[in-house]
Amino acid sequence: MLQKFYEYLRYEKRFSEHTLVAYTADLEQFMVFSEVTSLQAITQLKSVFIRGWIVQLMEEGYSNKSVNRKLAALRTLFKWLRKEGVSTENPMSRIRGPKVEKRLPSFAREQELGSDRTKHLFNDDFDGLRDELMLELFYQTGIRLSELIGLTLQDIQPNSIKVLGKRNKERIIPISPFLHQKIQGYIAARMVFHKCNRLLILENGKPLYPAFVYRKIHQMLGTLTTLDKRSPHVLRHTFATHMLNNGAGLETLKALLGHASLAATQVYTHNSFAQLNQIYRHAHPRMNKH
Repeated sequence: MLQKFYEYLRYEKRFSEHTLVAYTADLEQFMVFSEVTSLQAITQLKSVFIRGWIVQLMEEGYSNKSVNRKLAALRTLFKWLRKEGVSTENPMSRIRGPKVEKRLPSFAREQELGSDRTKHLFNDDFDGLRDELMLELFYQTGIRLSELIGLTLQDIQPNSIKVLGKRNKERIIPISPFLHQKIQGYIAARMVFHKCNRLLILENGKPLYPAFVYRKIHQMLGTLTTLDKRSPHVLRHTFATHMLNNGAGLETLKALLGHASLAATQVYTHNSFAQLNQIYRHAHPRMNKH
């Protein structure tokens, strides 16, 4: 029933596979709740009915964030129905999702990721070289998990890497001589794997997969930090926070992270303010006067 809509999301909106899977599950859940079997039946639904779904989701223990994601899938669907001329009404225009508490991103401290600490984590074999490069790529470039897995040998340049981000948008991220040296050392160790064009691979020559990368990074951060959250995305947050703390501007950081809007980048200013506050308290001569 919604195959054409999913094709619209994939090919016109260029949604990631992860988003497509989530939207599909959310809409299927709504179809079960609403007991509709056709697009025409969907167009007859009123906003009060959708509010009933929200109530049920909350009673079933879904978080406010999860409920809002499901509502985002519905909003996209009803906008598409109007675009296609299937419906003239949009019941979602009267719907407001539950408020979501804004949480500051978790990040590691600079000293926790110092090279004097990280170098002791890895062996000199193929697995050690690859795992160290995974950590350094996340921390030094701020790329996403899917972007790391998608890197190819052709994406590597002496001073930069080319990243394919959300909705197939390409961006160029500068890299340090230190990181380029790490990449070249790893590539020399993987030369036996001629068939795979991906940069980062398993020992059997196959591409990395998300669960493998998550598990490795979780283990590394568990050794290096005291953070409760220890995911690849924490390293993205760490990259952003350390860049701002050391003088990078928001527009520059927005381009490096591949954010569509500046609003997504501004969340890191809260963390940077804490750093600025600390510097101010130590630097200004009036701070220690009573």
